[in-house]
Amino acid sequence: MDSDEHIDIRERIRAYGARQLVLARLSAPEDWQGELRGALAARREHPALWSRDSDFRLFAESFAIFFTAAMMFLI
Repeated sequence: MDSDEHIDIRERIRAYGARQLVLARLSAPEDWQGELRGALAARREHPALWSRDSDFRLFAESFAIFFTAAMMFLI
C-alpha cells in the first residue's frame, strides 16, 4: 500500500470530541454541581442492600467468584 492511500482520521476524531464536549455543555443544567451534589446525597440517604454501589453486593459477587473458582480447582 502506498502511504498516500492511508486515511488520517486524527483530525476527525478531535473534531468529534470537540462536538461531543459542546453538546455535553449545552445539555448540562446551569447549576450542574448543585444538581450532582443533590443526586449523590439522595443516593447516600437510602442505600439499598443490593444496589449497584453497595459494598455488600461487591463482597457477595467477589465471594461467589472465589467460591466457584475454588470448587472448580478442587474438582
